[in-house]
Amino acid sequence: MIASSPLKKYKQMKNYKIFTVILLLTLFSVSCKKDYLERTPGVAISEDDIFADPALAARFADNAYNYVITKYVRFNDHRGCTAQASDEAVSGNSEGSVTSLNRGLYHDHSNGPSLNDIYGVWKLMYAGIAVENKMLARIGEVPPSPNASVPIFDAKRVEGEMRFLRALSYFELTKRFGGVPIIDKVYAVTDDLNSIPRSSFAQVTDFILKDIEVALTKLGTDADYGASNYGRPTLGAALALKARVLLYAASPLNNPNNDKTKWQAAATAAAEVMKGVDGLAKQAYSLQDNYGELLNLPNSPEYIMMRIKGPTPLAGEMMQDFSMSPGSGGAQGQMNPTQNHVDMYEMANGKAITDPTSGYDPKNPYLNREPRFYNNIIYNDLAWQGRKIEMWTSTDAGGKVSYGKDYSTTITYTATRYYCKKYWPEVYRTVGGSTTLLNYLYFRYGEVLLNYAEAQNEATGPDASVYAQLVALRKRAKITPGTGTYGYGLKDNMTQDEMRIAIRHERAIELAFEDHRWYDIMRWKIGAQTIAVPMKGMDVVKNTNGSFTYTPIVLGPTFQKSWTEAQNLYPIPRAEIYKSKGALIQNPGWE
Repeated sequence: MIASSPLKKYKQMKNYKIFTVILLLTLFSVSCKKDYLERTPGVAISEDDIFADPALAARFADNAYNYVITKYVRFNDHRGCTAQASDEAVSGNSEGSVTSLNRGLYHDHSNGPSLNDIYGVWKLMYAGIAVENKMLARIGEVPPSPNASVPIFDAKRVEGEMRFLRALSYFELTKRFGGVPIIDKVYAVTDDLNSIPRSSFAQVTDFILKDIEVALTKLGTDADYGASNYGRPTLGAALALKARVLLYAASPLNNPNNDKTKWQAAATAAAEVMKGVDGLAKQAYSLQDNYGELLNLPNSPEYIMMRIKGPTPLAGEMMQDFSMSPGSGGAQGQMNPTQNHVDMYEMANGKAITDPTSGYDPKNPYLNREPRFYNNIIYNDLAWQGRKIEMWTSTDAGGKVSYGKDYSTTITYTATRYYCKKYWPEVYRTVGGSTTLLNYLYFRYGEVLLNYAEAQNEATGPDASVYAQLVALRKRAKITPGTGTYGYGLKDNMTQDEMRIAIRHERAIELAFEDHRWYDIMRWKIGAQTIAVPMKGMDVVKNTNGSFTYTPIVLGPTFQKSWTEAQNLYPIPRAEIYKSKGALIQNPGWE
């Protein structure tokens, strides 16, 4: 969606939740539990009847939205996320899907029973691609809507959406697996789809970009669609997807010779989103004023495309059973930011805590940190929901150990002495039957600025336009302006290497816990420096005078992670390798 005044009509919009719509089961029974290359979705009426009726054809097209990723915490439904695979966090109870990633046991992970990041995503994406291919193949057969002024089935828009969704599905595959089989048409029942070989990463990327170029000629802005179509991909979403696809294609994993033209293409694509083109020019995006609200708004000028999620009961949601401290009514506080991640947050003056002039005090480590720290991290002694967060231990004169309300040695409490505020905003509590609104953001403007800065720096070096994006983000974060040509803690006259470090740091903080860091580590090929290092937490002791002693510690073996270069890509799921009888070649290191 593109942010503008129609988005304010949230009560009207939330009734049209295409990302969570459950289609009439008597009409369509396509399911990711079935063969993801199913040629003809199971139907209660004939396929010809579906495409002969504009209303039924529109519902068939909408079914494609059931095959996109819709939430951050998706492993085994709501038991793990990519943040816990990366250096951002650990899993407090060592959830199986996360642990298998941490140990490099990817094949075991890929055979898990529920949606996960390997076989679950593989099947989900190809299930969606099957729907999109079918719709594209038969779109010309759908007759005009009876009421031309309010068409039930807009063929132009539907083609744009199918092209966009197919491009998005293939991108989700390439960022995990590299090259994959390209399925671009409807196959007959007698065709042997298992024998289709993998295309190269470059070939799949070209295919994605061609779909996006078509989508750009078919999609409109949110003003064109109106509030009833809130959440569908628009011109801005297609441009943002193009920029991200090109950024990944230019990255070290996929661009080993560092072809500068690939970086320049990525920068140019991001700039198109930033400046706006055609109908988009009048509705340029902007940064949300308050960074801390980004995942909790019904609409925002920063949203380019988001998953529609209306208020849902807190009970049973991932927030209560995954993010919340048991001391506040949560079932399992599994989402535990690491000290590795916490130490990345600078001071309010924009200086790193390792800078002796920053003012950082290890005895009072949470004082005067940059504001995004307070937006993302729950730490000991934080004022929270009418009390103080207690993640301490205390030993009396007799040697008896006591624990604060939010920490214990049991696996249901934090392993690091931190909880994730981004996944557990203060407004959400179990008392009073609270409901939640935690959006999954496909694209937001802040990421586009970072995409541009990274690509432009790699293409030409740290020019003023690169600095400008970091300034915008750090200014929004309310880091102290400070001195210097650019201020906000940014060093003047950085080299390209220095700016690369600054951009990657900014990305780690700005996009924290938003499903980016794990894939950034893979595409930058920096797992040895970020994953294969000691994962740390904080030991907090409450003294007899009420003060606290803070000591960083290395976590136990359960929470340590491994990394090999093979992990820059996921393995093709074993079941697919076996079915192909040699047609699918496995990624290096996973044979």
